[in-house]
Amino acid sequence: MTREDVARGLKDRARQAEEIIRRYLPAEEGYNRTVTEAMNYSVLAGGKRLRPILMQESFRLFGGSDGAGTESPLHPFMAAIEFIHTYSLVHDDLPAMDNDLYRRGKKTTHAVYGAGMATLAGDGLLNLAFETAMRAFDCENAAGSQDAVVRALRILAAKAGIDGMVGGQCADLAAEEKPQNSQTREELLYIHRKKTAAMIESALMIGATLAGASQEDVFRMEQAGEKIGLAFQIRDDILDVEGESATLGKDTGSDAKNGKLTYVSMYGSAQAREDVEKLSREAVELTAGGDGRNFLQDLIEWMITREL
Repeated sequence: MTREDVARGLKDRARQAEEIIRRYLPAEEGYNRTVTEAMNYSVLAGGKRLRPILMQESFRLFGGSDGAGTESPLHPFMAAIEFIHTYSLVHDDLPAMDNDLYRRGKKTTHAVYGAGMATLAGDGLLNLAFETAMRAFDCENAAGSQDAVVRALRILAAKAGIDGMVGGQCADLAAEEKPQNSQTREELLYIHRKKTAAMIESALMIGATLAGASQEDVFRMEQAGEKIGLAFQIRDDILDVEGESATLGKDTGSDAKNGKLTYVSMYGSAQAREDVEKLSREAVELTAGGDGRNFLQDLIEWMITREL
C-alpha cells in the first residue's frame, strides 16, 4: 500500500472516529456551560484520532465487528481514549507545564478560556472518559462480553494513571529541574514509555480484549504499543528540532527552550532516526495477522515516518 493509500485510509477512519466521538460529547447548557464549551473546543480542535483508530484496527485484527448501524462496545472506548488523550494535551499546554499557546494550528484551551477553566476542562474530560467507557455495558451486543468490558476498563485506568501516562508526566516535569547531563537513558525511556507509549498500548490492548483475543495476543499488542509509542515520541522529538511551526500547527523548539530531556538531545538526530526505524520494524512484526499485510501495519509505518 502506498503512502497515499494509507493517507486516504487514515482520513476515512478518522472521519468514522470523529462521528463516534461526537456522539459522546457533553451538552453546552446550564450553569456549567463554560466548562463543557471548553471541553468540546479541546476535543474538536483537530487531530488525527490515532488512538481510536489504533484501537479499532486492533479490534478488527482479532475478528471484531463494528459495522455501520450497530453500537459496538468498542465505540465508547474509542471516544474515551480520545478524551483522555485530549485532557493530557490541555494540561500539558498549561502555563505551569509547557506553556504552549498553539496546538494543531489553533489557540490552546488555556489561551482561549484561561488557565483555571482549562484545568477544569481537562479534569472534566478525564472523568467523562470513564463515564463514556462504562456505557459499553449498555450496548445491545455487550451481553456476552461483560468480562471483556471490565478488563478493558482496567487497562484504560492503569495506562492513564500514576503507573502510566500520569507517571510519565511526573517524571518529565521532574527532569526539567535537573541539569541535562545528570539525566539518564533509563529516565528518558521511562518518560517516553509512560507519557506517550502507555496510551498507545492501551488502545491496542483494549481493541484486542474487546474482540476476544487471548491473553497472549493482548500482551503482544502491549509490546507492539510500547515500540510504536517510543518510536512515535522519538519522531516527535526529531520534528520539534527540524520541523516548521506552520507545518506542525504548534510551536517548535519548545523542548530546547524548556530544557527538556529528549532522545535527540541525548543521542543526536542520526541515532534517533536509526532507532525509530528499528522500533518500527519490530512493531510491524508484532502486529502481523494471518491474512498477510494489514492496515494496522501500514498505519504504524505511516505514524513513525510522518512529517507532521
